[in-house]
Amino acid sequence: MPSIVVLLPPASLTASTELAYLLTPDGRQAGAHASAPAALLPQPTGAGAEIVAIAPAAALSWHQVELPRGTTASSPRLRAVLQGLLEERLLDEPEALHFALQPDHRGGGPVWVAVCDRAWLRSAVQVLEAAQRPATRIVPEFAPEGATSIFALGDPEQAQFVVTGAEGVAILPLAGTSLALLPALDDSTPLMAEPAVAALAEQVLQHKVELQQSPQRWLRAAQSGWDLAQSEFASSGRARTFKKLAGSWAELLRAPHWRPARWAAVALVALNLAGLNAWAWKENSALQAKRDAVQRTLTQTFPQVKVVVDAPVQMEKEVAALRLATGGSSGRDLEAMLGALASVAPEQPVTGIEFSGTTLRVRGLAYGPDQAGSLAMRLRSLGYGAAMQGDTLVLSAEAGL
Repeated sequence: MPSIVVLLPPASLTASTELAYLLTPDGRQAGAHASAPAALLPQPTGAGAEIVAIAPAAALSWHQVELPRGTTASSPRLRAVLQGLLEERLLDEPEALHFALQPDHRGGGPVWVAVCDRAWLRSAVQVLEAAQRPATRIVPEFAPEGATSIFALGDPEQAQFVVTGAEGVAILPLAGTSLALLPALDDSTPLMAEPAVAALAEQVLQHKVELQQSPQRWLRAAQSGWDLAQSEFASSGRARTFKKLAGSWAELLRAPHWRPARWAAVALVALNLAGLNAWAWKENSALQAKRDAVQRTLTQTFPQVKVVVDAPVQMEKEVAALRLATGGSSGRDLEAMLGALASVAPEQPVTGIEFSGTTLRVRGLAYGPDQAGSLAMRLRSLGYGAAMQGDTLVLSAEAGL
């Protein structure tokens, strides 16, 4: 995703402070770098664009603690717990400091805590927001993670060693007196140095070092999972979350290493669509075959039917007409309905009978709800529908009788 990575100065930030920055088109490749006041910083554009602020190593201290059981990054008493755990290790008053917890901490086991001056961080956030360049994330320049590495930074007059790794982050003078405090060096230990102090670092370490420009280090820091904008500085956390989600979505859509996954998703959707279309075509073909069979049965049985509109209804009408012409009986006749009613209904005098050709009405039957329900169930088993309307039983033949 397109980003601008801004290195915050160790001192308090003002609107006129020159900020070193790096442009990156995708978060993985370093582009142009320069320095400018906050208001003149480039504004990244494109899907998922973000501004990542880097807290310099000199502005942070690192402490490892054991949180009480049940304490997480979202606990309301987290700050009070951290103040109690770190009070004896801090040089400043805890109230003047900001604490940021290690990312993805699930509770249990040691956890790293980044500590910085609260007023310093607040001034940096406010200056960037006032310049319409709010930071999406605030990451440390170095974090206690990964394999042990040694960086040589600065200029020959103020050169420093920064040692990072799972054991923590330490800043030492780039001088022979620091060798006793450095971890044991071997050919596998990453040794990196800025060009200005590379020769001095090789002289002190007596090892070959790899050149690393500052923008490369900033780009590496911007890829960290840390975000120091926690607690009071996470007031715009929802916006940050949405922006991170947008950035992740943009990366999924654009990043080259996601190309196989994108093609796989497209292929999966295409296969599903093809399968659904094939299944629908098969079902439609089977349904049409059944309709054609019903129509053929109608036209073969009754050749006088020339136009088929609704085959089942036309078939029923033709059968009724044939039965009427031949004098045959059916379940819809008055005799059949009366016989069915007499076979299931208790003997009871009636006051009237009315037959309309398809419906039989028998008046004078004083059936209660339970008795009427039982009668209706028995008549339904014979193919008739029955319902009580006051003292009148309405009987009608169901379809197919």
